[in-house]
Amino acid sequence: MSLIEASGIRKMFELVATMEDPVNLSIGQPDFDAPEPVKEAAIRAIRGGKNKYTVTQGIPELNEAIAAKLLERYRFRPEASLVTAGVSGGILLSFLALLNPGDEILIPDPYFVMYKHLANLCGATPKFYNLYPDFRLDPERLAALVTPRTRILFLNSPQNPTGTVLTMEELRAVAEVAKQHGLLVLSDEIYDAFVYEGKYRSICEFTDRVVLLGGFSKTFGIPGWRLGYAAGPKEIIDAMRTLQQFTYVCAPAPLQYAALAAMKMDMNPWISGYRIKRDLIYEGLKAHYRIVKPQGSFYAFPQIPEGLEEKEFIQKALAKKLLIVPGSACSERATHFRLSFAAPDKELERGVEILRSIAEKEGKGDRFTFQREK
Repeated sequence: MSLIEASGIRKMFELVATMEDPVNLSIGQPDFDAPEPVKEAAIRAIRGGKNKYTVTQGIPELNEAIAAKLLERYRFRPEASLVTAGVSGGILLSFLALLNPGDEILIPDPYFVMYKHLANLCGATPKFYNLYPDFRLDPERLAALVTPRTRILFLNSPQNPTGTVLTMEELRAVAEVAKQHGLLVLSDEIYDAFVYEGKYRSICEFTDRVVLLGGFSKTFGIPGWRLGYAAGPKEIIDAMRTLQQFTYVCAPAPLQYAALAAMKMDMNPWISGYRIKRDLIYEGLKAHYRIVKPQGSFYAFPQIPEGLEEKEFIQKALAKKLLIVPGSACSERATHFRLSFAAPDKELERGVEILRSIAEKEGKGDRFTFQREK
């Protein structure tokens, strides 16, 4: 536990309750509510007595629907699947099942805050493959980190916190690195519905040595339901199921039945507006901040204006009632900050105005170009 710090993201979540009329661009959850048919399905399940334990791996109908979805979208036929208590639950179970003390896991930097802390919890060593400055994956830099102790290559696309979506060429290169070095790929794909240019591609299209971690929270506006899934090789999923027996027991029973109804919903009417939100943030900040245009998820990861330290910048934002996440919560660096554009447009406009005012007063306000770091 001495290696684990409290989440900087959750600190912001708790701070909201103490502020009057904050501009909250910190928390990554959709600003739309669950569709009525999905809520009604949950109510029917509760009233219908679906309130007892399910089997550990989740109800068969939901696992069958997950397998059918993966086969249709990616031609990926997993040997087994498991309904988890959110993707977070799937990450913990997979790390516990696959990592021994002293093992190494390759994690992107920037990253979602959970990854490195759960690796530390398992006694493993996180090794970070650098995505700065443009947040693109370089397979040569990735391969250079592999040692005889490396066990897992971790992916997150669309990415939290940068909004990067891996290209087909990058995914092929990752699959080749994993194959050459005998690595298992773990892929966090919770934001797969939030892609703003082109078709989403999954690593499971290019390798079967993968555990795909997906979920329902973001797509259907139900983060509090804690529903995810893991799909991949039977031996690994069976180990995760055994661990779930002694941790989460099973995912919330009535909500598993509601997830079946959710999977039949077309969520494009809810999600389509997020491209506009992305553009609002990007166009509003690009002249004042170094910012890479997000291609997916609902995050941007701009650079703090030159001349400001992270703590000072965050304090200036808080003084104007703007809640954002310090980059050091999501990276080994303290040079950027994460903002979520999963918020009402009026709140995004207020956030852009505040950030521009800080940059105009403290920063240089220039347009910027990127050069890949070696």
